[in-house]
Amino acid sequence: MTLPETVHPSLWRADQLAQSATRCLDTGFAALSAQLPGGGWPLGTLIDLLLLQHGIGELRLLQPALSALGKRPIVLLQPPHPPQALALAALGIEPSQLLWVRSGAKASDALWAAEQILRSGCCGALLLWQQHARGETLRRLHLAAQSGETLFWMLRPLAAAQEASPAPLRLSLRPAAGGIDIGFVKRRGPQRDAPLFLPLTPSLLQRHAPLDRDTPATAPARSISPVLVGG
Repeated sequence: MTLPETVHPSLWRADQLAQSATRCLDTGFAALSAQLPGGGWPLGTLIDLLLLQHGIGELRLLQPALSALGKRPIVLLQPPHPPQALALAALGIEPSQLLWVRSGAKASDALWAAEQILRSGCCGALLLWQQHARGETLRRLHLAAQSGETLFWMLRPLAAAQEASPAPLRLSLRPAAGGIDIGFVKRRGPQRDAPLFLPLTPSLLQRHAPLDRDTPATAPARSISPVLVGG
């Protein structure tokens, strides 16, 4: 019997995960990596993370992959809260690696900046927070991501799961006791209806300074300054 992948790498059986067309980076969580085509986060592609709310553990989920980038720059574009150096250091991410980018008044400024960052190949990872994005914009970003091997996550509200997206990987994130529930909205492989529970045990520092939320004024991120784009 001829295997689908021998005919074309973009083909796969309905009961199996597809072979990733791009290089993948291990998520650092064996249970999650086993559920993803290629066994990890795909590089050079749009990854849609759909959050019930901010601060539910999304940065702790991404931490192993970010740490695996070594000293390559990490761009935080339009995050909901100012990055906190103390909390990020607890994740093993050096503040010197981070570039915090704030866009201007127009939402299109952040999307334009994201496209330029992806096409330049200047960073190891780009995290882009957006409330709304049109299908045409998503296609442009996905195409820009394919020009390099940047690890590109777009973080949007859970309601966006109802909208079409060119992203080959779309995951929903909901808070759960002791971790998060990950739903597989879209992946190249069999449909999975049941969410995957992923434990995220906080460290002592995380209990006092939540990593995914803004921290009190007593621990400001003085060493991380924003770069403003647009007008």
